[in-house]
Amino acid sequence: MTSQTKKTIATNDIVLIALFATLTIIGTMIRIPVPSAFGAPFIHLGNSVLLLAVLLLGYKKGALAGGMGFAIFDLLNGFPLEAPYFFVESFIVGGVAILIFNVLKTKNESILTITLTAAGAGVAKIIMTFLKNLGISFIMTTNFKTALVSAIGSLPATLVNTISTVIIVTLIYPSLKKLTQSFYKKTSL
Repeated sequence: MTSQTKKTIATNDIVLIALFATLTIIGTMIRIPVPSAFGAPFIHLGNSVLLLAVLLLGYKKGALAGGMGFAIFDLLNGFPLEAPYFFVESFIVGGVAILIFNVLKTKNESILTITLTAAGAGVAKIIMTFLKNLGISFIMTTNFKTALVSAIGSLPATLVNTISTVIIVTLIYPSLKKLTQSFYKKTSL
């Protein structure tokens, strides 16, 4: 009986990881192009799904779901060299988010806690994007000043994505928390 319970719980986790990976792909496919000095950035909902996955499934499962979703999106949409970066970035941004969440969390997960967690994850995302773009620009231009200007010029899309992530996660998290808890209760033995 114990092994059956463990298997059921693992199956629940697999289902939710796959669901959130799929939602990350879909959320990233729904995109609005943004002009930028570097690359072809766009506004999308994938970051919101990643953060919701981390908060609802826990750090490892949530970051895995988001990382797989971003990697699959990149592989299917002409960004294969970006896939490993975004897989790793999901764990870094998710780690920052869960750290902030655990520090701020009280018995009741307040709207302020969720908002600050999303904002902290957003800051981590902005820093990661800046550093990645700075490195790539520096390699391409071999001039630090030009690379710096290019990396800064690419941040508006990330900033807009961060703001939308904070709003979406703050609004949707409470309902999805109840739904996720209900799913685990109904499917557990």
